[in-house]
Amino acid sequence: MATIFTRIINGDIPCYKIAEDDNFFAFLDINPLKAGHTLVVPKRETDYLFDLEDDDLTGIMLFSKKVAAAIRIAYPCNRIGVAVLGLEVPHAHIHLIPMDSMEDVNFKNPKLKFTPEEFREIAANISKYVIL
Repeated sequence: MATIFTRIINGDIPCYKIAEDDNFFAFLDINPLKAGHTLVVPKRETDYLFDLEDDDLTGIMLFSKKVAAAIRIAYPCNRIGVAVLGLEVPHAHIHLIPMDSMEDVNFKNPKLKFTPEEFREIAANISKYVIL
C-alpha cells in the first residue's frame, strides 16, 4: 500500500506544493512549527533516509538546499533547521523549518494553524524563489 507521501506525490491527496523534479517533491507540512515549514521527500518510497541509494541521498540534500534557500528568502530567519525524524510515516523525509532559535524546531511546541488560503499564500511565497 502506498504511503501518504506517495499518495500526495501522485495527486491522490491534495497538498501545498513547493517544488518537484524527477526524483524529489517538496510541500508544506500541514502541522507546521513555523510558516514555511516544508517537507522534502523522495518520489521513490524508501522507509529510512539512510537506506536511500547514495545518489538519492545526495540528490535529496541538494534538492533540499535549493528549497531551503527559497524558504529563507520568503521567510527571513537566522537559519533553516533540518530535522529527520521519520517514525510517523514510513517514507523518508526531511523537515525544513525557518528558525531564529533552537526552540523554533521543538516538535513539542504547539503546531500553527493556517487557513487554506494562508497555506496557498505561504506555498506561493516560497515557490517563486525555488531555482531547480
